[in-house]
Amino acid sequence: MNHTIAIQGFEGSFHQIAAQHYFGPALTLAPCATFTEVVRQVTCGEAHRGVMAIENSIAGSILPNYNLLQQNELQISGEVYLTIGQHLMALPGQSLADIREVHSHPMALLQCADFLSQYPHLRLVETEDTALSAKRIRDNQLAGVAAVAGRLAADLFEMDILAADIQSAKENYTRFLVVERPEDAQSPASPNKASLYFHTVNTPGSLVKVLSCIADHNINLSKLQSIPHPGRIWEYFILADLEFDRPEQFQAALHAVEQVAEGLRVLGVYQKGITY
Repeated sequence: MNHTIAIQGFEGSFHQIAAQHYFGPALTLAPCATFTEVVRQVTCGEAHRGVMAIENSIAGSILPNYNLLQQNELQISGEVYLTIGQHLMALPGQSLADIREVHSHPMALLQCADFLSQYPHLRLVETEDTALSAKRIRDNQLAGVAAVAGRLAADLFEMDILAADIQSAKENYTRFLVVERPEDAQSPASPNKASLYFHTVNTPGSLVKVLSCIADHNINLSKLQSIPHPGRIWEYFILADLEFDRPEQFQAALHAVEQVAEGLRVLGVYQKGITY
């Protein structure tokens, strides 16, 4: 079986760190420029599993990735929460006063907006990956250009950190999902979390009925996210993350939800992730 793990990003990225925490340090990675490519590789069997960010505690949900989950036959088999430290780094021997441009993924730039706004002369350049930005600066010896990336990227590409932990909120976390094809999935020993999609008729109280089914079974609703329903203007899918104590507790709630929701689909039943 192919045990390659597809990740969005490249060597030194936060996706690599998350994958290593979940699977261990010795793994074969398939770096992908986009989340769409991650999903394609897993769906086609080129990669055994994929790791994809789904939300950040500062920047919020990554809605296109929810759409990718909804539109493709993939199953969530796990998750990991990663503490994100964003650092401003450049070629050795430079100072912050030497920097004219800052390159990074738009999500990273958004997470560091407060710090970067203190230097209005800096030109912010959006790229496809944090670590790849650092690598390009190293490979091309770009003086006067800095990257926002993680400490692993600074270590790998021998960059000097000019300012550490520049994210706006010092408690900055990203949640990553582990996805795989349903035919490859194995049931976890002690599942305590599930993700599901559904939609309801556009009538008063329809969503409340679903939420009441969940509450009546003493299940914690840890996330509720609305996502536009393609082809239906102002109608939405709802994604819900449910945390429970016993699998039979979830199954009972699921049966109740089926009676009042439409288009119900369970995206995965798995163990709640660990924070690193």
